[in-house]
Amino acid sequence: MTSLAHQLKRLALPQNDSNLLSRRVVASVLFDPKDAASMDRSTFYALGCTGLEELMGIDPAFSEFQETLFSQASLTLERSVQTKEVNKKLDKSISLFLTRLSPYFLLKPALKCIEWLIHRFHIHLFNQDSLIACVLPYHETKVFVRVIQLLKIEDPTHKWHWLHGLQKPGVPLARGTLLTHCYKDLGFMDFICSLVTDSVKAYSGFVRDGNCPQLRVIFSFYASTIVSALDAVEKITNSIIAKLLPFVQLGLKSNLLDYVAATYMIVCQMAVKVVMEAQLVDSLTVQLCKCLRRTPQLSREGLSCIIILLQNQKEGVVGPKAFGYLCAIPTLVSTLHCIATVHDISPLLRYLLPHLIHSVMAQDDEQQNESLSDSAGLLQSVFQDLQLSSNLENTAAKLLLEEYVSCSSELPSDRISALNQKIQSTVRQFESRYPCALDVALENHAKNVSSDHEKCVLHQFISLTMSCGKYQILPDSDTSLILSLNHPLPSVRNMAVDYLKEILTSEHNGFDEAFLKDALLERIKDDVPEIVLSALKALQLHMDLMDAEETVSCLISLLHRIKPSADWLCAIQRRQKRHVYTIQPEQTSSEEVNECLPVCVILGEFLQKMSSGINAEREQGLLLLSLLRLFITALKCPDSAFKDEPWWNPEKMDANTCCYLHLMFRLFDVVISGASQGPLAPCFKSLMQPLLQVHLNEPITLFKFLSLLWGYNSNLGDQLDCRVSAILQTQALYVGKALLCSQPIKTLNVLASGSSPVVPSLLMCLCSGVCEVRRAAIALLHSLSGVVSSPYYPLVENLLKSSEEIIADPSYLSQALSKVYEEGLILKDKKKKLASIEQLLQCVQLPCCPAYTCKTLLRALQDIHGEPILAVLLPAVERLLEQCAPDSCTFLPDEAHLLQLLLSKFSEASAPILVKDPRCLEVFIRALGTSAKPYPTMPSFQIIALEQITKPFFTALGDEKIQQKIISVLFDLLVGNKNPACAQTINSVFKVIAVDAELVANELMPVDKQKVTATVQQTRRSKMQTRKTQESSGVVPEENVVSWPRVTLILELLQHKKKLRRAQCLVPALFNLLSRCQEPASAEQENLEYTKQLILSCLLNVCQKLSPDGGPISKDVLEEDKFNVELVVQCVRISDMPQTHHNALLLLGALAGVFPEKVLHNIMPIFTFMGSNIMRLDDTYSFQVINKTVQAVIPALIKANEGGSAQSEGHMETVVSHIVHVFVDALPHVPEHRRLPILSQLMNTLGPSRFLWVLMLLLFKQHATQTSVSATGAEKEAVVERDQEFWISVCCEFEIKEQLTSMIRILQYLMTLPQDREEAPEKKRTRGRSAVKKEETVSDVIFNVEAHSGKDLRHFKFLSVSFMAQLLGSDRFVGKVADCEDLTESTLQALQQNLLEEVLRYIHAVARCVEDNADKPTAKFWRALLSKSYDILDKVNALLPMDSFIMVMRGLMGNQLASVRRKAMELLNNKLQQRTQWVEEQITVLLELIGVLLKIVGRSHGQVTAPEEEELAINRQTALYSLKLLCRNFGSAHQEAFVPVLKKAVELVANKDEEKNVMGSALLCVAEVTSTLKALAIPQLHSLMPAVLDTLKERKDLLNNEIYLLSAVTALQRVSETLPHFISPYLEDTISQIACLTLLAKRLTSCPQLSVRLSSLSATLATKVPPRVLIPTITKCYCTMVDAQQNRLGPLMIILKEHITRMEKDQLNNHQSELTSFFLSALDFRTQHCQGDLKKTGEIEGYVIDCLLVMVMKLSEVTFRPLFFKLFDWSKMDGASKNRLLTYYRLADSIANKLKGLFVLFAGQLVKPISELLHQLNISHTEKPFFDSDDEEEEDSDDDDEDNVAKSSLLLQHVLDCLHKIFLYDTQRFLSKERADALLGPLVDQLENMLGGDEIYKTHITKHLVPCIAQFAVAMGDDSQWKVLNYQILLKTRHSSPKVRFSALVMLLELASKLRENYMVLLPETIPFLAELMEDECEEVEQQVQKVIHEMETILGEPLQSYF
Repeated sequence: MTSLAHQLKRLALPQNDSNLLSRRVVASVLFDPKDAASMDRSTFYALGCTGLEELMGIDPAFSEFQETLFSQASLTLERSVQTKEVNKKLDKSISLFLTRLSPYFLLKPALKCIEWLIHRFHIHLFNQDSLIACVLPYHETKVFVRVIQLLKIEDPTHKWHWLHGLQKPGVPLARGTLLTHCYKDLGFMDFICSLVTDSVKAYSGFVRDGNCPQLRVIFSFYASTIVSALDAVEKITNSIIAKLLPFVQLGLKSNLLDYVAATYMIVCQMAVKVVMEAQLVDSLTVQLCKCLRRTPQLSREGLSCIIILLQNQKEGVVGPKAFGYLCAIPTLVSTLHCIATVHDISPLLRYLLPHLIHSVMAQDDEQQNESLSDSAGLLQSVFQDLQLSSNLENTAAKLLLEEYVSCSSELPSDRISALNQKIQSTVRQFESRYPCALDVALENHAKNVSSDHEKCVLHQFISLTMSCGKYQILPDSDTSLILSLNHPLPSVRNMAVDYLKEILTSEHNGFDEAFLKDALLERIKDDVPEIVLSALKALQLHMDLMDAEETVSCLISLLHRIKPSADWLCAIQRRQKRHVYTIQPEQTSSEEVNECLPVCVILGEFLQKMSSGINAEREQGLLLLSLLRLFITALKCPDSAFKDEPWWNPEKMDANTCCYLHLMFRLFDVVISGASQGPLAPCFKSLMQPLLQVHLNEPITLFKFLSLLWGYNSNLGDQLDCRVSAILQTQALYVGKALLCSQPIKTLNVLASGSSPVVPSLLMCLCSGVCEVRRAAIALLHSLSGVVSSPYYPLVENLLKSSEEIIADPSYLSQALSKVYEEGLILKDKKKKLASIEQLLQCVQLPCCPAYTCKTLLRALQDIHGEPILAVLLPAVERLLEQCAPDSCTFLPDEAHLLQLLLSKFSEASAPILVKDPRCLEVFIRALGTSAKPYPTMPSFQIIALEQITKPFFTALGDEKIQQKIISVLFDLLVGNKNPACAQTINSVFKVIAVDAELVANELMPVDKQKVTATVQQTRRSKMQTRKTQESSGVVPEENVVSWPRVTLILELLQHKKKLRRAQCLVPALFNLLSRCQEPASAEQENLEYTKQLILSCLLNVCQKLSPDGGPISKDVLEEDKFNVELVVQCVRISDMPQTHHNALLLLGALAGVFPEKVLHNIMPIFTFMGSNIMRLDDTYSFQVINKTVQAVIPALIKANEGGSAQSEGHMETVVSHIVHVFVDALPHVPEHRRLPILSQLMNTLGPSRFLWVLMLLLFKQHATQTSVSATGAEKEAVVERDQEFWISVCCEFEIKEQLTSMIRILQYLMTLPQDREEAPEKKRTRGRSAVKKEETVSDVIFNVEAHSGKDLRHFKFLSVSFMAQLLGSDRFVGKVADCEDLTESTLQALQQNLLEEVLRYIHAVARCVEDNADKPTAKFWRALLSKSYDILDKVNALLPMDSFIMVMRGLMGNQLASVRRKAMELLNNKLQQRTQWVEEQITVLLELIGVLLKIVGRSHGQVTAPEEEELAINRQTALYSLKLLCRNFGSAHQEAFVPVLKKAVELVANKDEEKNVMGSALLCVAEVTSTLKALAIPQLHSLMPAVLDTLKERKDLLNNEIYLLSAVTALQRVSETLPHFISPYLEDTISQIACLTLLAKRLTSCPQLSVRLSSLSATLATKVPPRVLIPTITKCYCTMVDAQQNRLGPLMIILKEHITRMEKDQLNNHQSELTSFFLSALDFRTQHCQGDLKKTGEIEGYVIDCLLVMVMKLSEVTFRPLFFKLFDWSKMDGASKNRLLTYYRLADSIANKLKGLFVLFAGQLVKPISELLHQLNISHTEKPFFDSDDEEEEDSDDDDEDNVAKSSLLLQHVLDCLHKIFLYDTQRFLSKERADALLGPLVDQLENMLGGDEIYKTHITKHLVPCIAQFAVAMGDDSQWKVLNYQILLKTRHSSPKVRFSALVMLLELASKLRENYMVLLPETIPFLAELMEDECEEVEQQVQKVIHEMETILGEPLQSYF
């Protein structure tokens, strides 16, 4: 684009936009632009007002725009013609409205308002900035894009061109793009900021309490955009800062909190991204502080902003002005405290504190004095509430001191005291929080003090602090205490320490305790001894103040540092001696003091060596040993009573004793460890003597101590809090060995006695996991091996024999002890061994023996079990169980483990003692009931005891009473215990032990019934007695009540119990419980369904246990009477629970195998119940129960009756039939998807080959007697179809042999049924006397004739036969046959043969019934049944092998019965139709059938009845059809064989007396054979063709028999198709018959096939017969038909048309002249043969033209042009009739329609004739009619006139239509100016042509003239010619006739719609004419004008009303 164009573009105004005047598309937000163009202004106005009203409902402030932008006046306001001032005011109003609208932009009402503003005020052109400002916050929405798409921003220089990229794709504006443009285009950034200020201004009157909810979206957009843009920009320039600063200042001054918060965010982002000028930072800080005062609600945010600003900018750039505003914030400190919890506030404090401290210290005038208290308070708050960082606290301390010094130097003395008083609290507060900082500041300042005044000021400041004492000036020194303590002169330091002593002796006010402590410790570290001594003295005075650990550490370091002199050493010795005396716990004697002297000596030697630099390690060790000796001597036992106990048991000692023993252990460890190695070993050994003498002076006591030490490491409780290592344990053992060797015999006897802990403790050591411990213990046992008197002697002797094994393997001890025990049991002379073991066990059961010792010993004795063992340990078990009381269960870990080990002694070996000793049984039962669980890691004692009840243990009990008791306890525990772990353990125990069933049965019986009743009879008797007792007393006795919860739990245990002896003992008890469950009283009290299920399940388990294979049980094991089958059946009937039914049925299934006879008598109730209940349930478990019941019960019954008598087998079959009946009856109620599996399973169980036929017949009976009866007429067919599908599915579940067998049985059964019900009573009477008591048979079960009606019987028979037919034809059945054919072909064929025989036998029987019932009402039924039977035969034959099939069919064709012969032929026909591949042998056999079939076809009979004649005719037809099929299949390969067939068929056709149906079949046969024989059929043509054509001429016969007619046409078609070159002699007659029959087919609507066949025949002739033959024949036919048979010309032309279509180009060229002559003759039909019937003439003429068009379309331009001109000359020929013009222009119109644009090439010479013709046809210009009666010789002139007018009208229509198509397809500029001028006038004048009357005139105008002239205008394409045309049409609007005026208006409207915007140039001259017509006298014209104006507005997009 050039620069000039750019300038013009910028100068262009929106109101000059051409789109404002265009109505093709209209800008719209809500609608599609094209849709919006069709809507008027009032619609948009209504839309906008609706939106405004909805907005007013949300925000009433919008009401102010109701009278401006949305007023009625705005409807007519056009801003493009308004003044600048008006537009400016309008822009202001629009801008305000859009600003107010922005928060609501996404709402639908807002869009409605915007839609109005866009439509009326074009805001997308005039107010783009305001519109974008309104929608920009929503830039990520689709509505934003929709608005952007309205803008005209294509120009690259446009302000908003950067959004142009969004318009085409229609995607929202990405946030990244927005941000990038924001920081790159500062104008856009200014736009966003101004958007906020404008919005604030617009909503200024709506602010409440600093909030305006409408502006939140604006502020959010503002903050997020600016902050993100600042973050995204790489470097913030001065330009950006300058752009933002004015808006930041506005934001900080605003009273809107959200605006302020947004501004804070922007300031923070600026501060983070760029370092600003100092002046700017100061200015921003001041403004932020001012803002904080105005908006205290945002104090946290504002202070955070200031902190960020100060943090990221240079320090010291903010002046004091901001400080004043900061101090005025009341919540400054509290807010900073909150911020400090999360963020660092030091930047602000770093600015605040200097100014704050200065303001506190400065006292210039009174005004400052008044504000001083506020500043001081603020400073105190800062120090108190805010945590200063380390640097900041030092800075604050320094500032305090420096400001004080500065102020003090300037103030007079009287003012200084006032200042001190005011700031003292502040200083002390600071000191209390930051003492170190203040000390550092004072110290640093003191170093720089020089003048006395400065010192004085410093001391004054120090006096203000709490620790002012340390800064006091000492009297003997001119420095402070703290400086004196650190003075370089020792004398000054010593003086300071002495001063400290004085302070410590007096009240030390003003001194910090931490200072005093640190000062003393610091001076102890001094280098001068005198100072150190003084410090030590001071330390003695201040011991309570010092920290012990720090003090000791300091003293030790002092010892390391010093090099003492002799004097120093003496002093230390003296002090040390005094110190030693002081630590004595009690007053000591002189001997003890003397014993302590060596310590002092050793200490002196140690110090001397240290001072000399000699190694003093030995002296140090000796010093420690001396102290240790003193400790051993000084240690006292708190209570020595425990030493006399046989066992030292830490578990029962008090805390002091435990502490004493702990120290003893540690001392012993230290002494033994030291004595074993090292240079001081002798010294340590010397310590052993005082240790033993003082504390363990007796040997017994000593070995008790050692025994405790040997075994203590197994103590889990660790009461002594001491860990004994394996080394210490080994050392203690060797010490014991050494001591034992020196003991006398007497002492040894005591130590090895049974009451001594020595041997048991050594055995504990033998269990140790450390090899050396075991070795040491063995060595110690060797020392005791000589003590013969010891009860442990045999045990020790045996153990020493295995010493090596014990040392090598820690677990061997238990084996050795077990071996000792076993030897003691076997050898009688070695009872001492048992005594030693028992003695060991006695130790274990002693209460004084520690539990950990007992635990370890019992682990060693874990393999020793037996009655004596348990008898000895029983007291210990009792004692520990007594501790398990629920309220006081306190167990040590070792005690818990001990009890666990004790309970493990209840084993198989010790079980008999439970029988012998009631106390032992009681203890065990108590253990079973002890549910205590002291530690989570251990199981409860109850579970431990339960786990002892193993199978061997329970068996070892032996006594059934004891077993009964334990089982009872187990069951009681199960009932009462709520612990699931316990219940699970009991379950496991019961599952494992082998129990006698009688014991369990006793538990199941009621309380008063401890013995099981033997038989069912006794059970019933006892039950009756119980009932009588209850009835007499009225109360149920307590002891007779069954505890159902207990019983239920027992039964649950029995469910999985496998090891159950004599399980049959449970049966009576279980049946007793089952009977009690069914008592009404029990049922009412509790829900016993679950219990019933358990009982039944237990009974089932018993049956399976007694008879694993399901066979019978001997009476010795279980009597049949004990099983009450009736009770089980009753249980099934009474219960409503499916699970109960399932369990009962499973039990009955098992019983069927065990007691078949008993179940057989009760079987029907079982299956009756299944049918009525369980089969109706839809779940897998129910299905499994049914299957199991069927599988269990029925096979057992069948097996039981196999091989028996015929009577018993018949009875069994009857019972089974009843069972099947039950299943069938229940079937409608069974879920559909379960039906097939249930019946399949039932049949598989019964044996399908034996009982499938019974099932199927019962299903048929059910449908016949129940299903079909309940179904309505409309549903019956659907029901039958559905049931048959199901029956087929059932049958196809089984093998094909079983299905065939079943069908044979069904047919045999049907043969046994009577013909009708009337025969049944006679049979009954004949049998009545002899068989009164005859049993029911299977036949009676299937269908009892006496119980059903004759209709039911017939229905039953028909269903049976129909089903067999359906089955044999089903895909699944046929597929099964195909699968089985190869496997069992011989068997299958035999069955098929049998089935065929049965079918034929049944057909014979039914055929007889047909004859017998021919005159009865049931005749129809029998015929139908026979038909179905034949269907079966057909299907069976389909299964036969082909060779057999052919032979069978040949035999049947010779049958005497016509129906049989026909059926055989039909079967053969089906086979011929279905099969496609044949073996040559089969073909040969089949061809032999031709002769048989020809005999049937030609068979002649004598006198026969009419029905017989009819049946014979049908057979002949069938035979002909068979011959036809044979020919179709085999004729092509065996043509000679079928020549006789053709001859015979032709004879039949030629015989006019032949029956028509037979003749029709013969014709079809002829058609097939002819097409197959081809040339062999030529000899028969001379007979065939005349005969066929003659048959077609017999109209009467043809109309009466449509099939015959179709057959004749088919034969003719096939002959013509096969031999087209040989039918020339018959071609004319053939074509004539086709034409005739085609007309006939149109009338015969009932036979649509006829038209199809005739069309096929016509096509055959048209395509197969050569042109040289066909064209002359058609010409002859035309000449024949044109006079008398004009109706047949249409079909004739159709044949010619088809023929021309198929002609090759060369053929057409050869015959073109011939065809042209023919067409010229045919086109003259209207002229020569029209008899006044214009409709008929037009129809025939149409056929000719259509035919000619086909030829025209095949011609080239070169060949068509002469033909066209020839036709033109033909129409204009001199003397020719004008009718030719009508034909010609109709033809021209048709050619133009076909050739389209090509026709224009030939249409040039038509212009002038058409122009003249239009003039001649216009009756307004000439009075002479175009067609006059002179041309025609007609008598009736009135009719002639009407015809002439009609023909003129037709001619006019064809001319106009032809012109329309020329104009429409003109692409070659055909319409030149000359041609246009020639046609324009005549065409327009046709508006006045009233030819034919009003209706025809109206049709001419609307359908022909108007489209023609409109297209004429389009084709002209010249505005100058348009003006002429338009003006000529306008002139017609002034015509006198209102019809002409109306037509002219219609023409104008069509012209405008075609020219559209091009018509705008014609509009000015049109308006005046339309204005005239608006006042037309004719109302219709006036209305049409309005319509035309309205439509023109729509078309042109321009309002026209204003021009009128």
